[in-house]
Amino acid sequence: MDTTLRDGEQTSGVSFSATEKLAIAQLLLKEVKVDRLEVASARVSDGEFQAVKKITAWASENGLIDKIEVLTFVDGETSVNWMIEAGAKVMNLLTKGSMNHLTHQLKKTAEQHFSEIAEVIALARSKDIQCNVYLEDWSNGMRNSPDYVFQFLDFLSTQPIKRVLLPDTLGVLTPRECYDFLSQIVQRYPNQHFDFHAHNDYDLSIANVMEGVRAGVHGLHLTVNGMGERAGNAPLASTIAVLKDFMPEVETSVVEASLYSVSKLVETFSGFRIPANKPVVGENVFTQTAGIHADGDNKNNLYFNDLMPERFGRERKYALGKTSGKANIEKNLQKLGIKLSQADLKRVTQRIIELGDRKEVVTQEDLPYIISDVIDTNIVEEKVEVINYVLTHSKNLRPSATIRVKIEGHIFEENAQGDGQYDAFMNALKKVYLKKEVLLPMLTDYAVRIPPGGNTDALCETIITWEHKGNEFKTRGLDSDQTVSAIKATQKMLNLI
Repeated sequence: MDTTLRDGEQTSGVSFSATEKLAIAQLLLKEVKVDRLEVASARVSDGEFQAVKKITAWASENGLIDKIEVLTFVDGETSVNWMIEAGAKVMNLLTKGSMNHLTHQLKKTAEQHFSEIAEVIALARSKDIQCNVYLEDWSNGMRNSPDYVFQFLDFLSTQPIKRVLLPDTLGVLTPRECYDFLSQIVQRYPNQHFDFHAHNDYDLSIANVMEGVRAGVHGLHLTVNGMGERAGNAPLASTIAVLKDFMPEVETSVVEASLYSVSKLVETFSGFRIPANKPVVGENVFTQTAGIHADGDNKNNLYFNDLMPERFGRERKYALGKTSGKANIEKNLQKLGIKLSQADLKRVTQRIIELGDRKEVVTQEDLPYIISDVIDTNIVEEKVEVINYVLTHSKNLRPSATIRVKIEGHIFEENAQGDGQYDAFMNALKKVYLKKEVLLPMLTDYAVRIPPGGNTDALCETIITWEHKGNEFKTRGLDSDQTVSAIKATQKMLNLI
């Protein structure tokens, strides 16, 4: 069960719109093919209610309504009525799984709590709503009040519920405890379906998931990118990779090749940026930096493991920087269709190492420029140069740009307006290329990076992604002025097409 839209949305500062929730739900069920989704908590807000209505309407039309679940509460008729109005058919009832929570939060006896739970379950079943039950703080319950936990599970075994959901609410379990507690429960109640819901406070969520599966649990609760409260939940992509490679006897319906796309969608909608080194979905995890590793890849794939990027719809990259060796350079040159002599390759490698020492980012797209700079060849000829430009920005007037560009020795001058200074520059540039009957690449992404804590005159790096004739490539520009750095990146693009 993926709970990105419920538990994952408890990530600090994250709130999905109803439309975003629907898009994520559709991708998870139709492309990633998770079994179930927990999409919201009942009674939170009108916005949450509208989001659930959108999802349940779509799910009903597509025969998926039984895969949509909502967290509800022991509150008499309130949550059940909310479910009915929202069109949801599966409720995950939140109850107290430890004596500590029961005594200090509810201030009730076990018998009182069980009686109220039974009433809600009976009401839900009478309204054709399927019930699962969460035992909140169950992990501390097993540590400090196991008799209460087993008393509770004995009671639930008499109820018309489908699943018991066991959350490590505070992320406190060790792998050994996880296996011990869950195996006790699974063996004691062989006819009950148990889900395990891991949190990552000690960075043990994946290890705990493995031990939970080894102990015999029947379901797992995961989130895209490991989103969730505090340190988050067990991440979907890593869990699926671990199960496939280390527990092959366990089968899931999840499509690995779709994990990266849903990761990027959730990252975009949430604004919650995943670390570059996050396993499976991080930007750098399939990038070899050390030259010795690239050399080993050329020699019988010595530095490959089972986490092949193609499994996840990705590709292996070879970084360029101060630790690069000739093998890294060769891998990148192969992608560009460029072959150098060993002497030339050595000179290019040395230049990239020098740039890396100055902390300059070197990309595959920079390689032709470096080659042109250090080797007396015409591999890349600087055919296009932005000679002059004037950019204006005035209050209540549209920004404008006047540019002069030299293309293969011919001078062109144009001016245009735009929604911003760079947009005006691009509009003027399009006019130039229209005269040449050349269609410029489409800008598909524009990112600016500024060093943390930098001064007002700090360098900023603009990274622009272009699409041209079905191929995607990136160019970078560096300057203390953001628009100027974008223009530099654009000039690189003009010389590459």
